[in-house]
Amino acid sequence: MTTPQPPGGPGPGGAPQYVYGVTRSGTALPGDVNGLDDLPVALVEDGGVCAAIVSDLPRDRALGERADLVAHQRVLNALVDAGTVVLPFRFGAALADRAAVEKELLAGNSERFGHVLDQLDGKIELRLKATYVQDAVLREIMAAEPEIAELSRRLREVPPDVADAVYYDRIRLGELIAQSMERLREADGRTLLDGAAPAAEAVAAKTPVREEDVLDASFLVRADRRAEFERAVDELARDHADRVKVRLIGPLPPYDFVPEE
Repeated sequence: MTTPQPPGGPGPGGAPQYVYGVTRSGTALPGDVNGLDDLPVALVEDGGVCAAIVSDLPRDRALGERADLVAHQRVLNALVDAGTVVLPFRFGAALADRAAVEKELLAGNSERFGHVLDQLDGKIELRLKATYVQDAVLREIMAAEPEIAELSRRLREVPPDVADAVYYDRIRLGELIAQSMERLREADGRTLLDGAAPAAEAVAAKTPVREEDVLDASFLVRADRRAEFERAVDELARDHADRVKVRLIGPLPPYDFVPEE
């Protein structure tokens, strides 16, 4: 990843600025958090209702080190932990100087940013991740699918010196198990989602990446309903503990509930 190039280089307003996100004007920033290269974080305001959270852009090197990503997230997490409403930016946003932040970012977008901040105010993002207990689910599949159980039994009895002769049977077994896992994942994922969603304002579900993943979803939850939401998740975790591991992460910057535009 290369360093973002602010248009025209450093402007008359000073050093190029790295932008972490947008919050309300007059927000008190946490005093114990710094940004990229441990540079101080500040607000840039243009007299409107919104302000940009910025620090000087590191000079003479490309961005993209792990420390840069960690610093970006650290700043946003500190704001979330302090109860500050924030519209988080993705990693890599930069402008030529503070004057450019005022004119190019804030001046024409204040109303739109303010509307999004209103939608996020008093809410937090929590992410629920659920994965299968592999051995338990495989036993469940074998018990429910006689064809899979029989094929698995026959393959276990094949002598090692003729293993090549059943190559396609092993492929077929893998396909059958994958198909059965997909059916289970769809049903279990819906059960978990339906169990947690009533205590949330909005849900953003992601496509599971790994075979053992059951659910990966973010929930926008009102801060005053967080305990209710967590109780619902705890109940789901208890009800499915023998076959599904449930993990709740957050609060997080509300990336999944910021309009794409």
